[in-house]
Amino acid sequence: MNNPPAGSRPPRGVVLDTDGVLLDSAVVHAAAWKTAFDACLAELTPRAGEWVPFDADAEYRRFVDGRSRYDGAEAFLTTRGIRLPPGKPDDPPGCHTVWAVAARKEAAFREALATESVSAFADAEEALVTLRRLRVPCAAVSASRHARALLGAAGLDASLAAVVDGEDAARRGLAGKPDPALFLHAAGLMGIHPGECAVVEDALAGVRAARRGAFGLVVAVDRTPDEHGTTALRQQGADLVVHDLVTLVRNVWGEYP
Repeated sequence: MNNPPAGSRPPRGVVLDTDGVLLDSAVVHAAAWKTAFDACLAELTPRAGEWVPFDADAEYRRFVDGRSRYDGAEAFLTTRGIRLPPGKPDDPPGCHTVWAVAARKEAAFREALATESVSAFADAEEALVTLRRLRVPCAAVSASRHARALLGAAGLDASLAAVVDGEDAARRGLAGKPDPALFLHAAGLMGIHPGECAVVEDALAGVRAARRGAFGLVVAVDRTPDEHGTTALRQQGADLVVHDLVTLVRNVWGEYP
């Protein structure tokens, strides 16, 4: 773990990504993407048996994590040389438009939620409660349209000053990461200037978005057991890399009870 910038004051507010930072839901999203992508790769590859399955770890983190469903689908398919027409947001699940692939992922994710529960990370509630006691407001951000409901089911919504999810982004026309629009909107809801606010992310696109938004502190959470994501997160512009949110609170706000 590196340290926060020397001599810096602790942020007045915090914007946290949801999947992978607050909720242990990134693995469910990655598995749903794998279901959608592998089916389409098998269908769209000219010669059967010559396609390479989607890597639910490396490719998920590099191309999909933190992005909207459409942007994630388009980014990954483009890397495989597959260019599909955009289609329409109401396209049924399939493989012949970008929106259809995104819909296929959504269907797989909803199916997973019907049989699996998504829980908060053990450190998330403790960190949010501590920040609330320190009068540091927190907002949760996600490109997923399910984030608000999942945060409520996990019991974290009571500790949040604001939530900005995929539904809000669509309604307000907010661009997805790596554009900082979601983060900037969340900071605005809390009435805090970006320069006085921290962003906490686990996705490369999210770290880039926070840096582009000129936030005062950009924090990356690397929950991988072998810390294999740390180097890439630092390269994208993270000021600080931690392995859990309690460590973040202790190191940044510990001297300011």
